[in-house]
Amino acid sequence: MDSGVLQALALSSAAGLSTALGALAVFLGRRGSDTPMAAALGFAAGVMAGVSLWDLFPEAISLLAGALGRRRGFWLLFAAFLAGIALTFAIDRLVPDRPAARKGAPGSAPGKRSLFHLGLVSMLAILLHNLPEGMATFMAGYQDARLGLSVALAIALHNIPEGVTVAMPIYQSTGSRARAFGCALLSGLSEPVGALLAWLVLGSFLSPALLGAVFSLVCGVMLFIAVEELIPASWGFGRYRLTLLSIGAGLAISWLGTRL
Repeated sequence: MDSGVLQALALSSAAGLSTALGALAVFLGRRGSDTPMAAALGFAAGVMAGVSLWDLFPEAISLLAGALGRRRGFWLLFAAFLAGIALTFAIDRLVPDRPAARKGAPGSAPGKRSLFHLGLVSMLAILLHNLPEGMATFMAGYQDARLGLSVALAIALHNIPEGVTVAMPIYQSTGSRARAFGCALLSGLSEPVGALLAWLVLGSFLSPALLGAVFSLVCGVMLFIAVEELIPASWGFGRYRLTLLSIGAGLAISWLGTRL
């Protein structure tokens, strides 16, 4: 294993494990308090939406248009985006949850089940979308150390609030800091796994068209989670101004991340 591979794997691992930094919020927040939960969910929604719209989606368009032409590239972009939405919808329905859970107050038993459901769905979605991010970080780091560092920093910046997205709902619903931290840490481990896949399996098959399609699919996943899960969950705490400000802050942070 040459130094370039080790360097690229290290960058991917560091970016993925930054979810653990966000998970540290469970050691700082107070269980049962609505304010940090509403802020964390709104902020994460803004980050997910911003990264999708300002980073992954333009990159997918560029890759697919360059590889297939504008017309064919658009149709693959659209199909992959819808596939991401459909996949996340299926994951959302497969995670066990009672219908009443979405109607309960945050402190009630149904409300706690709803938060636990949200944490699990977020973890599964982040596990999924971190795979291509790991691949992208690995490929960038292997080709150019400075480019790889820039990509890794941008990904780490939005992985931190994603760690909050997973950890806080699980902590609020179970009271277990260890379980919440462990789930958030697990969600970040798929990034180095994606890097290993890029090196071991996809090295000879990875093409601009395939990577563009994967990025578009990931956009569908992240936007669905932001709009369908995170924003309604934050809004449901009744801290409406805080939710809007947090979403705006997340969008701003994600925009800054794309400028790195």
